[in-house]
Amino acid sequence: VSDGKVGETYNIGGYNEKTNLEVVESICILLEELAPSKPNNISFFRDLIEFVSDRPGHDKRYAIDAAKITKDLGWIPSETFESGLRKTVIWYIQNSQWWKRVLSGDYKLDRIGARS
Repeated sequence: VSDGKVGETYNIGGYNEKTNLEVVESICILLEELAPSKPNNISFFRDLIEFVSDRPGHDKRYAIDAAKITKDLGWIPSETFESGLRKTVIWYIQNSQWWKRVLSGDYKLDRIGARS
């Protein structure tokens, strides 16, 4: 899509409103299927969900109104929530060397490529 107007803002969304817990539980279900070996002898990935008291009321849900980009530009998502989440979880499973570097602190967000 390249017909947008300069200076306009377009929200890109998938018409899926989910609570944080719904998203996390969906990830756990996928991990049960795609990465069945579990850390720390847990029975289910859902057993790792931990509720924290320092963020009550924060991030209870995510919702994006993508009606403008659909109406103005005819854009529609090519992925569903389920298909996109599945692809994302598979990517993280297949690229553990990347996220392990992020968690260890070795990943420093160095810029590469041409400088402007």
